[in-house]
Amino acid sequence: MTLDEFFRIGTTVTLGSHRFEPEAIKAFARKYDPQIFHIDEEAAKKSVLGGLCASGWHTAATWMKLNLESRLDAEGWDGPVPEFGPSPGFKNLKWLKPVFAGQTITFTRTALSHRPIASRPGWRLLALLCEATDSTGGKVLEFESAVLVKVE
Repeated sequence: MTLDEFFRIGTTVTLGSHRFEPEAIKAFARKYDPQIFHIDEEAAKKSVLGGLCASGWHTAATWMKLNLESRLDAEGWDGPVPEFGPSPGFKNLKWLKPVFAGQTITFTRTALSHRPIASRPGWRLLALLCEATDSTGGKVLEFESAVLVKVE
């Protein structure tokens, strides 16, 4: 098995789905993003969004949780299993549609490429496309991420 096959370069992996319940939306928002359309159902109906919806940060944090729960399969890999390190960041974060209370969102990851890091021998930078869609297939979240991976 090659490193490209291990990382599943070009393959979209479904990480899982999550239903955004009203009370969880409000609890997250009260703590991290207390805008009216995230914490008050009646006020949210009168807002530009038209209803209670999850914070974009809530949807992004849910992507991360499901991503970490979805470990890469090392079956067929004949070397030491690569060690996943921290992420140096992300770019092009887009909240494309509101995630309303009661919606179930499906989260995916697509590994795009990997390259060695000259300043850190044995480490590679893995580039990912991170997405989430609603039940109609409409994209609600998209961003590009990177993660450091130790491969020796």
